[in-house]
Amino acid sequence: MIITGDQIPLARLITLKHGLKLEMKGMRVSRGRTCYSVIKEELGLRGNRQRVLDQLEDILEIVGAAARRGRGDA
Repeated sequence: MIITGDQIPLARLITLKHGLKLEMKGMRVSRGRTCYSVIKEELGLRGNRQRVLDQLEDILEIVGAAARRGRGDA
């Protein structure tokens, strides 16, 4: 499967979600911003890492359902 056009922002959010899960398990980046800070700033979410992850998963569920309806997969 090739990710193109409208799929890129969704793929980026999924990547950030997985990065946040790794950060929660103790993995740290050597430089740059954390996924946690990027998600909080770009989506305006608040709370600790677990709460932000829960909110992001809710957002992804809604966006994914809308994308499936748009393709006729729902």
